[in-house]
Amino acid sequence: MKLLKYIFFIIALLAITYSCENFEEINTNPDTSTVVAPDMLATQVLKNTFTMNGSGIFDFVSENLFNKHVAALDPSIPSSNQYYYVNFGSFSNYSMLTDLNFMTQFAEGNQAEPSYKGLALFLKAYYGFNATLAMGDVPYSEAGMANKGITRPAYDTQSEVITQILNDLELAETYFAEGFNFSGDIMFNGDASKWQKLCNAMQLKVIQTISKKATADQKTRFAAIVNANNLLEGNDDNFKLVYTKMANTNHQFHNGENLRINTAISKLTADFLKTNKDRRLFYFAEPAPKLLAAGKSASDFDAYQGALTSLDPTTLAFNKENGDYSFINSRYVDFMDGEPLLRFTYAEQCFIIAEAIEEGWVTGNAQNYYENGVKAMLKYYMELPNTAGYIHGMAIDQNYIDNYFTGTAAYATAGTKNDRLKQILTQRWLIDFLQANGGNYPQFLRTGYPEYPLDPETSLNPDDTSVYPKRWKYPTSEQTTNPENYQKAINDQYDGYDGVNKTPWYLQ
Repeated sequence: MKLLKYIFFIIALLAITYSCENFEEINTNPDTSTVVAPDMLATQVLKNTFTMNGSGIFDFVSENLFNKHVAALDPSIPSSNQYYYVNFGSFSNYSMLTDLNFMTQFAEGNQAEPSYKGLALFLKAYYGFNATLAMGDVPYSEAGMANKGITRPAYDTQSEVITQILNDLELAETYFAEGFNFSGDIMFNGDASKWQKLCNAMQLKVIQTISKKATADQKTRFAAIVNANNLLEGNDDNFKLVYTKMANTNHQFHNGENLRINTAISKLTADFLKTNKDRRLFYFAEPAPKLLAAGKSASDFDAYQGALTSLDPTTLAFNKENGDYSFINSRYVDFMDGEPLLRFTYAEQCFIIAEAIEEGWVTGNAQNYYENGVKAMLKYYMELPNTAGYIHGMAIDQNYIDNYFTGTAAYATAGTKNDRLKQILTQRWLIDFLQANGGNYPQFLRTGYPEYPLDPETSLNPDDTSVYPKRWKYPTSEQTTNPENYQKAINDQYDGYDGVNKTPWYLQ
């Protein structure tokens, strides 16, 4: 009996051992692929990267408050972004580096393998650029290497991160230059040549954003890229996310009427447009009820009034009830396939080069670049769908575009360099109206244009209400998951204090 029990035990043990050793084989469906197609990963990562953070209409409004294009008029709207409350940054995009690694792995042997490699490098550079501008020193060289055992990546200095970003964008450009279009691309429909141009243009943006620290070699590189002229050629090359009428792909402000009537165009935006007789005002906003009641026409620039974003919420709400402000145009909430989400445009490229010419980085005609950038944005709105009946009889047409540059809209050739830079940078800032991407804030910090309203009485800056915050703090998780590198980063940069008013290297 004991011998029989022993034999049964040995048989059972062998069965268990065999089943464990062959668990993967036994639990793999032979009719299902275990490899994900690279185009599926590309689609997923691009969607996660370029759709807006958050998932609701409140998030959309909140994200648009930081760069002072609009103002929240109801205290119930989360409006901390309007009053400079900044808290913690995020490394969440870095989690997608794993998917990008798999994407390039699964693309091996695919004709479009170089383009998938280019996409992975571009997106890593994009994540790193946003992270370093937000926080300062960040992981980059060791980011996304958990599969190699690096779970506590070192922080590279901001200078090192920028150098690596530029190198990755340059390498990505060479991959895309091989010319293989690829599947899964929701931004450019797989057109490798457009990605190639974008990689070149993004290098210009990166170098200019660190203008205070840009080296002679980097400025030379900037000029070489401009002179090579393999750059965005017009609005057809805009890097944008297009919304549709399909569920889960529609504009985030769709059906947001209750918030729209509690969101005004900002005074900063309205005053600039009115001063320049810029008809984008009629695309952005509705006439103020009080001014309409006083006899103003909806097609009159003087019928529009923006809200001062630094006013306290109670005053803004009172003025709103009094009919003082122009609400956001109703076209933004009426259409599922609303205005595309712009991430980088031909117009911004023009303004980047115009500034560089003014600063002496490259030769050329700054006025031409300035005018081409403005014309591109005016044409963008002229050709935008879903505007008929919403623009108060003040449509942008070609004749208007051709005659735009008069009065204060004319390039200030007789003014100072600062006068011209203010024009360039304000027009560049205007591109982001209701785009919810927050991309202009580093340019404002770098240049001071346009000047964002700040009132110490209403500012929510947690450390000093009299100044603009210059950065976000590192994610709290870093203190427990990567404590040594986190502590070294704040010691090396910020005297041991992870504060929002500390000045990162690129602004020093």
